[in-house]
Amino acid sequence: MLRVRATFEKKGRAKYISHLDLNRCMLRTFRRSRIPIWYTEGFNPHPYYSFALALSLGFESSCEILDFNITDDEMSMEAIRDALNAVMPEGMRIVKVAEQKQKITAIAKAEYAFSLVTEDSAALYEAVQSLIAAPEILIEKKTKKGIKIYQLLLLLPAPAAVLYCAYYTAAKSDDGFKVEGAFKSSVIIAGAYILIFIAAKLF
Repeated sequence: MLRVRATFEKKGRAKYISHLDLNRCMLRTFRRSRIPIWYTEGFNPHPYYSFALALSLGFESSCEILDFNITDDEMSMEAIRDALNAVMPEGMRIVKVAEQKQKITAIAKAEYAFSLVTEDSAALYEAVQSLIAAPEILIEKKTKKGIKIYQLLLLLPAPAAVLYCAYYTAAKSDDGFKVEGAFKSSVIIAGAYILIFIAAKLF
């Protein structure tokens, strides 16, 4: 049995495929590609594959991780990549296929980026600087136990630039907080954007 890790893109119209639908999508992709994927051996056998992390709806990604096993030890990584790409839906593409070296849980960091586009760059610069200089930025998240308050500045470090902001933070939080919510809140607070392009990259 060959343990495989595939890196794929999810962009364009594909960013509106939810994580649940993505599971169904990959199931159909495996079947159409006729790759000899390994099935579980329980009462109800099903293809074994798993995603590193769930990408929020509406976010694009250039580095999504998918692990699966195939029964043909002699099949090349290039053949696996080409077979999957031949039947992948629009907006999704296998970028790289390699043998698994670490467990999928070893992924510890994620990079999120967004661009702010405006005709008034001076006003945008001032708004972003005011946001960064704020003593605290509080955002609310509705949980099963009620409303929880998060201090945004404690979750995210200062951005690497002004008009291009890149954050490096934990890939997931133990209490279920998603960094995407922090991005949306920070942009709303800044109040000086026209169009936002958001992309997520896992590594």
